[in-house]
Amino acid sequence: MTYGREVRHGLREPTRALRSAIPGAYEGYARLHGAAMEAGALDTRTKELIALAIAVSEQCDGCVAAHAQAAVHHGAQPQEAAEAIGVTFLMNGGPATVYGARAYAAFLEYYEEKEQRDSR
Repeated sequence: MTYGREVRHGLREPTRALRSAIPGAYEGYARLHGAAMEAGALDTRTKELIALAIAVSEQCDGCVAAHAQAAVHHGAQPQEAAEAIGVTFLMNGGPATVYGARAYAAFLEYYEEKEQRDSR
């Protein structure tokens, strides 16, 4: 399954169009994103896992795909992602089990791609 890549691909053109219409808003968001995800008392891996869990809670497919990929990029492991997603079950109940499964599928998609690249 290519859940993460399919979602991100589907958002590519609409995002480009909106970004060209409101570049300042996107630039401001990019600065906020950078500041929020910068390593501090929490490392970036942990922050990406938090963001992945929030994406599940917010039922945001694009956010799930982006933060699953970023969590993998920053070294998160499948069990860490699963446990972060598991917390959303407590906080959101049944809907989190649906978006949680999507998030885990996206995470594994990016994780497996990274493992394949690293083994070459």
